[in-house]
Amino acid sequence: MTKRRVVVTGLGALTPLGKTVSEYWDGLINGVSGANAITRFDASKFKTQFACELKNFDPNEHFDRKEARKLDPYTQYALVSTEEAIKDSGLDLEKIDLDRAGVIWGSGIGGLDTFIAEIVNFSTGDGNPRFSPFFIPKMIADIAAGHISIKYGFKGPNYSTVSACASSANSMIDAYNYIRFGRADVFITGGSESAINVGGIGGFNAMHAISTRNEDFKTASRPFDKDRDGFVLGEGAGTLIFEEYEHAKARGARIYAEVVGAGLSADAYHMTSPHPEGEGARKSMLNAINEAGIDPSEIDHINTHGTSTPLGDISEPKAIVALFGEHAYKISINSTKSMTGHLLGAAGAIEAIASILAIRNSLVPPTINHFTDDPEIDNRLDFTYGKAKKRDIKYALSNTFGFGGHNASIIFKKI
Repeated sequence: MTKRRVVVTGLGALTPLGKTVSEYWDGLINGVSGANAITRFDASKFKTQFACELKNFDPNEHFDRKEARKLDPYTQYALVSTEEAIKDSGLDLEKIDLDRAGVIWGSGIGGLDTFIAEIVNFSTGDGNPRFSPFFIPKMIADIAAGHISIKYGFKGPNYSTVSACASSANSMIDAYNYIRFGRADVFITGGSESAINVGGIGGFNAMHAISTRNEDFKTASRPFDKDRDGFVLGEGAGTLIFEEYEHAKARGARIYAEVVGAGLSADAYHMTSPHPEGEGARKSMLNAINEAGIDPSEIDHINTHGTSTPLGDISEPKAIVALFGEHAYKISINSTKSMTGHLLGAAGAIEAIASILAIRNSLVPPTINHFTDDPEIDNRLDFTYGKAKKRDIKYALSNTFGFGGHNASIIFKKI
């Protein structure tokens, strides 16, 4: 079978650094930290009292009050970022075949805000089972994909991927495969997450997964730094429009980049810890490179998973060195989570957008908050510490890994 080419023709982002793609990119290249004290609830009794929340997001600017009540925040975020991406793509929905247009969306948790609110309401009530009729359809992890397809009339494949923090990377890989194997022409893909609440903060605190650097939260997300103490929880959404190349060219679309390879693997090692030698990460990157039909030496940039966790930040650089050898030291590596925090199931989407914009602008965003080298990490690697770096990028690789040992890597090419 002749495989078709897949390109990216639209972008949308709602992140802790800004409510649009341009605001997001501006924050990235200027090394802005999205961390602040939590405003959503009283976090004074929690070990962690800060997060990377969305700034000045008002759902009433996007939905009428009645509609907003039917949508969990994670779905609101999905719809907002998708509206930007659709406009950016220039798609004329009256001129495309909607039966060959689909939605594949990722979320690691789904409607956690809704779940917590309904259970708290029941547990503090009189014991009678009074639940909102919207409880289930607001909470389930597939509903964002459903709402997106309803809004835009996309009648092709429609579902959600759930693989923890790799969820939106999996959604993009599925969309890529559907198009290249001729089963669709256009996809809305990406992911969203809204877990900055008592359950999200409390649960990750109990796991000792998130930073507790309450006195210095702006620098708490410290990927690859010796004194890192966990990730910083973020929220938001990222949307990408994937399109078959000839379909995009025929309508005169602007093309950001081409999707040329995707790799998946499993650590098969531990529930939450990565393989200590990064074996699963190495395999997912290698699978993506092999699928792209390129040599490892052609990779110019890697947007790492780089969460600022003690174990993950050791295993991923090991995987990079093991796979790329001496070329590893010529790759511009970064972790944009140092600025956005960790958006869980939406991380892959916003980091793919960052990788694509790095290609388009010949500029690698920095890894901020580095103070002390970790002797367990190969510091000959170029982690792009401190400030953005100009670089011509032909191939960029974006890594996303999730609890359960899920590994996903995607390669984008300059076009």
